[in-house]
Amino acid sequence: MNSFMAVFKRELKGYFATPVAYVFLVIFLFFSGYLAFKEGFYEMRQADMGAFFKNLPLLFVFMVPSTAMRLWSEERKVGSIELLLTLPITITQAVLGKFFAAWLFLGIALALTFPMVITVSYLGDPDVGLIITGYLGSLLMAGGFLAIGCFFSALSKNQVVSFVLSVVACAVLVFAGMPSTLNYLSTFLPAGLVSAIEGMSFQTHFESIQKGLLWFGDLSYFVLLIVGWIAACTIVLDERKAR
Repeated sequence: MNSFMAVFKRELKGYFATPVAYVFLVIFLFFSGYLAFKEGFYEMRQADMGAFFKNLPLLFVFMVPSTAMRLWSEERKVGSIELLLTLPITITQAVLGKFFAAWLFLGIALALTFPMVITVSYLGDPDVGLIITGYLGSLLMAGGFLAIGCFFSALSKNQVVSFVLSVVACAVLVFAGMPSTLNYLSTFLPAGLVSAIEGMSFQTHFESIQKGLLWFGDLSYFVLLIVGWIAACTIVLDERKAR
């Protein structure tokens, strides 16, 4: 636990040691608010945060990989990964420490959107339960994107390559559940296969949670996704350490 906390604190402090974190937060807050109001926030005449949560999957496709790309790529580029892996710490502890520090940073970014909640509450009487489940789904989705980015960051020491691969992988998992994609796939794929593809999409499970439906299948999807990609990241780093 001490080793985990050491990596966790080191990584979290690293985000705020440079202006990059603040630039990320400003960009995220700007686009999350801009896209929500662009979708006709006031024209809907309904006090809810549906317009805000609707755009988060597409926003996360680019924002989360930009956070994850430095996790291991930078360590490999400057050569500090060798020093880190020679310390009395397991690879699993190092991976989890970095992952949870980055996840907390993304959680802080989501928490800073709280003025949106205040705005909605001022304009009407929103369903607090839907807002809570919306934020829960957003945090889980951010964790899923982050786990994917963590894997590709361990796979390549080039941050740009890591970022591009993460964006592509995340985009595929988002667009796979969109109606336009499913309608196109249904023209030449069996219905069962189309349904399976839909079930693997971020979009499908996030929308379900956003509606206030905390089904076990949706929650377990994100948990298994995070665990699977983190395990893959650990395996990649373990193989490189053995060389």
